Amino acid sequence: MSNPFGSPYDDVPPTGEAETALAVEDQREHHWFAEPTKEVGPKFVGGLVLAQLVFFIALLGPATIGIGLKVQSVVPLAEQTSAIGIIAGFGAAFAVIGNVLFGRLSDRTRSRFGRRRPWIVGGTVVMTVAFVVMALGQTVPVVTAGWCLAQLGANATLAPFIATIADQVPKFQRGSVAALIGIAQNIGILGGTYLAQLFQDRLVILFVVPSLFAIGAMVLFAVILPDQRLTTRPPKMTAGEWVTTFWLNPLKHPDFALAWWSRFLITLATFMFTTFRLFYLRDELGLAEADAPAAVTLGVLIYTIALVASGWVAGKISDRTGRRKFLVAGSTLLFAVGIVLLAHVDSVAGFYVVEALLGIAYGIYVGVDLALVVDVLPNPDDSGKDLGVFNMANALPQTVAPLVGAALLAVGSATNQNYDLLLYAAGVAGLIGAVVVLPIKKVK
Repeated sequence: MSNPFGSPYDDVPPTGEAETALAVEDQREHHWFAEPTKEVGPKFVGGLVLAQLVFFIALLGPATIGIGLKVQSVVPLAEQTSAIGIIAGFGAAFAVIGNVLFGRLSDRTRSRFGRRRPWIVGGTVVMTVAFVVMALGQTVPVVTAGWCLAQLGANATLAPFIATIADQVPKFQRGSVAALIGIAQNIGILGGTYLAQLFQDRLVILFVVPSLFAIGAMVLFAVILPDQRLTTRPPKMTAGEWVTTFWLNPLKHPDFALAWWSRFLITLATFMFTTFRLFYLRDELGLAEADAPAAVTLGVLIYTIALVASGWVAGKISDRTGRRKFLVAGSTLLFAVGIVLLAHVDSVAGFYVVEALLGIAYGIYVGVDLALVVDVLPNPDDSGKDLGVFNMANALPQTVAPLVGAALLAVGSATNQNYDLLLYAAGVAGLIGAVVVLPIKKVK
């Protein structure tokens, strides 16, 4: 039976060693699957967005607040900060490795269920099992092991999940779909935060129950997904090739490299501020410790509302005009301006206004950037792996930003409160992130 997704090897599968060798050699010279040209319907888009939303609620509840609550329940006060650092640090490392590795594995998976489905569902199940371990664990090593396993499971899901956009969504529709994915992710972050606050005294519910719903959402998407199937074995990879899975030559693929650095820099700018946002409100705006968390929550809500509105509009504009660079560069520049404006805010009301501006800027960014990235992928057959490499531009700054931010805050300040230097440095990072988009040639 012929595969409807365009593999040239489906109709006549090889039956002998010679035919297999020829087929493998053919695959070295041709793409396995044709570029998608047919518009995806509301059922696919709806399943994609719902799965993204529920998954991020399940993942971010434990990530944003759950780990801290767990540490408070099993670790003495004096050791809690270092414990969180250990858990988060190991988890971040497993996230970076897992996203690229499982993206590559999904690219090369031969299964009757398709390339992506087994990983999308299986990874979510592993994440759920890991959350059970974390919820029940009573020592830092057990909680750390649970979080590392959760990150492997989550990224085994996310890498092939995002790759389905490259697999299924045509270029003229990617802006709108990418915008919805970005919106769902950010609403999921907000939802995970509120859920964590609601169940902060019931850690088993917080860690496990949302993840069970995520399994259901991913199973539903897997049923809807018209997944591609490899019917011939991909060429064997050497050990050296597996190592280079984590690398794309920037000289050979300059457009991808420039997009990577743009994402790295705007993510660095974001986390240089958000890591210290609670302390900024306390130290710079004079809020009491008891009032600062509520201000953060309201600020995130305002930010998310602005992001949802601007992201949807930007995605539509991108698809209709076929232009993405000016939206990505312009939104990154606007975000940099907003970060710098925080250095001049002197009231909570002003903080909320800037949060709205940042939400608008980042909404435009998430509404277009993923579509731009998919457009400049070096090889659509390796989209899972390449998007995993790109995800390193999200993960690495989250590790670097707290260290860089803490060092900047300490410059010339005995109390570690040089917020002007921190915010201006973050603004410069955002500015460079805007500039590096401009030389991209493959995308308008």
